[in-house]
Amino acid sequence: MAASAGRAMQRGGGADEAPVRPERPLGPVLEFMRALWGVNHGLESTSRRMKAALGISGPERMAVRLVGRYPGISAGELARILRVHPSTLTGLLKRLVRRGVLNRSVDQEDSRRSVLTLTHKGGAIDRIRRGTVEAVVRGALEEIPARNVEVAVSVLEGLMRSFER
Repeated sequence: MAASAGRAMQRGGGADEAPVRPERPLGPVLEFMRALWGVNHGLESTSRRMKAALGISGPERMAVRLVGRYPGISAGELARILRVHPSTLTGLLKRLVRRGVLNRSVDQEDSRRSVLTLTHKGGAIDRIRRGTVEAVVRGALEEIPARNVEVAVSVLEGLMRSFER
């Protein structure tokens, strides 16, 4: 079975070659899902390499970047921006606080809330520009016309809304 599946795909080698495509058309849904899974794999692989090289994963860096952009943001607000349930962020934020990347403090206006800010170490991570998932995405987006990026974001936002239902 694995051998026949392997033969069903046309091979492509380097980055300058055409993408690997199945011999027979998959149709728009499976083709789109194939591309999404490829992106997901790339995000996860790059995140693992980033963690090994820089000491921070892709999701952790995304949280750092957003806290850097919105100092004093609450965990709930951060979860809304990332479109995840707050419990999804709990472990990640605890790790970043424990490692001295984020500060969590009581909100001065509402003592029931805690707010997040970057530490000195977190600020240094926020300023990294090479070797990150973000750098790969930035490079890819620079090669795509702005209108196409807007359309892609719109499609992905629509998919997120569908999954949230």
